[in-house]
Amino acid sequence: MSVTPSLPRTAREVRLASVPSGLPAPENFAVVEAPLTAPGAGQVLVRNRHFLVFPGLRTLIGGEVDGVPLPALSSGDTLFGPAVGEVVAAGHGSPLRIGDTVTHLQGWRDHAVVDAAHCTPVGDTLPDPVAHLSQGSSAYGSFTRLAPVRTGDTVLVTGAAGAVGTLAGPVARLLGAGRVIGTTRSPEKAERLMAELGYDAVLLGGEGDLGDSRASFAAQLAEAAPDGIDVLLDTVGGEQLAAAVGAARHGARFALVGALDGQLSARRAGGSAPVEIDSFRIVVKGLSLRGYSGTDHPDVEEEWNGRFGAWLRSGEISFPHVRIPGIDRAPQALQELFEGRHFGAVVVEL
Repeated sequence: MSVTPSLPRTAREVRLASVPSGLPAPENFAVVEAPLTAPGAGQVLVRNRHFLVFPGLRTLIGGEVDGVPLPALSSGDTLFGPAVGEVVAAGHGSPLRIGDTVTHLQGWRDHAVVDAAHCTPVGDTLPDPVAHLSQGSSAYGSFTRLAPVRTGDTVLVTGAAGAVGTLAGPVARLLGAGRVIGTTRSPEKAERLMAELGYDAVLLGGEGDLGDSRASFAAQLAEAAPDGIDVLLDTVGGEQLAAAVGAARHGARFALVGALDGQLSARRAGGSAPVEIDSFRIVVKGLSLRGYSGTDHPDVEEEWNGRFGAWLRSGEISFPHVRIPGIDRAPQALQELFEGRHFGAVVVEL
């Protein structure tokens, strides 16, 4: 086994201390010291540098994981999710070497023993390794596989200030969209979306229990897109999805990548998001409405990284994100994500 001296014997990790009755709060988590073993055959020890804070944890903690390709989290379990780190030890037979930078799904801890087969080496495709934690592949995959963006299209992105939405608008524009409209709960974020990311208009709407429900959302959309919309990338659901059906042009393409309206509701457990939509409108307008899952499109990630890296280097796109320093602040960062306090992706920096 190839090792470096003075390997750590313990890891700091974030565990679910208690299952919440509503939205998780910092008191439902604990940062603990856990024993750390040396990597076995085909394994590596990774020192995590960054990990992603993502809303899907709400569903895993709530336990409603039917159809979700990830396990539920129970009291005492360590949280997990996308991470970027450096290999500091490699077991016999591992194809990875000390010093390699990799991505994997054992975030929410400062060190992790991971099967090398479950790590993806990070080359120089992206100028900053942390950009591998972007959620842009969902937007890119939706716009190229499910709801193709065509030259001159009017595109609506709901939840535009989140990790997916802050990349979805610029990507839609680069793929040929003529007009890009977003939604958010915050007037300040609306200004940033237009000033920094090129959104043509941003509408104010609520998401679940966390924002004011705005009865005029359909009217806002009609004013922003008087001729209708061609493509929807939806991360919210609820009244925003219902309004989009009403505003759709004939043949419009809808890609659903999230359902924050239900997922961030304190009255639900994160695995349901009921909404009433007009199926008659779907029929007579010839709409397509499909859910996007990255596991259904395994070729997208590599394609996205190639284009994302080129766009980052040319300055045609950026990676909006906030870095939260220290694992001790991770539980608070999750609550802040649920409350919509940040712009773009939320990353804990170790």
